[in-house]
Amino acid sequence: MEHTLLLNAGFEPLRVVSWQRAFILVFQGKVEILEEYSSSINTVSRSFKIPAVIKLRRWINLKKQVPVIRFSRANLYSRDEHRCQYCYKKFTDKELTMDHVKPSVRGGKKTWENIVTACMKCNQKKSDKTPTEAGMKLLNKPRVPNWLPGLYTPLQTRALNHLWDPYLLVVENTQHQITA
Repeated sequence: MEHTLLLNAGFEPLRVVSWQRAFILVFQGKVEILEEYSSSINTVSRSFKIPAVIKLRRWINLKKQVPVIRFSRANLYSRDEHRCQYCYKKFTDKELTMDHVKPSVRGGKKTWENIVTACMKCNQKKSDKTPTEAGMKLLNKPRVPNWLPGLYTPLQTRALNHLWDPYLLVVENTQHQITA
């Protein structure tokens, strides 16, 4: 089913929500609908088009909110872009594992800074060694992500809906030469 782009009152993209959550926000009067899909949901007496883009009626000050990105398998896979950090290939969720850079048997903790995604073959090859001991190089140093996977993943893995384009366009920083 369709997803809905949620904008702040100033039209800044906040996140992607399910169409069900979008309807809840609409019926609570918290948002206004800016764009709709052609598909609709029917009740006994009415038909409602599914919102494609909604905007909050009240401003949410994001600077006050420090997002805490929960450590989870799904968020880890999103951070590492479903890519094995040792062989650099992309895999599905079922083909990936979580690997401790500093092995847990040596005191390695389950934290953003010590866990990376690995394919099963690379995870078995590395075993209970560090990447250096196993002769393997990490694609990226593990770190706490500075973005919200809930927004990033749907935007990256799904084809963007054309109805979202005007709200997500990023102006490229291009240099123009002025001739006299």
